[in-house]
Amino acid sequence: MRVHLLKLPRRLPYVLLSGMFVSGGLDALIRPKGKVPKAEVVTEPAIEELGLDLDTEQLVRLNGAVQVAGGLMLAGGVLPRVAATALAGSLIPTTLAGHRFWAEEDPQARAAQRIQFLKNMSMLGGLLLVAIGPHAPTSKRHGE
Repeated sequence: MRVHLLKLPRRLPYVLLSGMFVSGGLDALIRPKGKVPKAEVVTEPAIEELGLDLDTEQLVRLNGAVQVAGGLMLAGGVLPRVAATALAGSLIPTTLAGHRFWAEEDPQARAAQRIQFLKNMSMLGGLLLVAIGPHAPTSKRHGE
């Protein structure tokens, strides 16, 4: 029991980072149709360029499955670098499709989407920290 309690502080950041992916991924799996119109901006060029035999709804579900699996793996500490890398890969098209603040004409909608875009970029930063490993960058002090 002691070992599990000692691991909790180390795992807590992973758990906190994973919640949004599990929640959003489940929503994409259960209700993909609502995401399809926005996702098409990203998926249609990819489907055409790569010659995929998938439609946008299938890609939305696949992205949701990656987010659920990756989020659960990250929260559980199972291959956290692999999970973080997969989540980072799924977050990029999600962000480019869902939070296109630059395409919004309404100032309030633009501001709201910019906040969501920046939130996703912050999550991407956290995932990259997990993916590259536990060593934080260090700076050299004067005279060292």
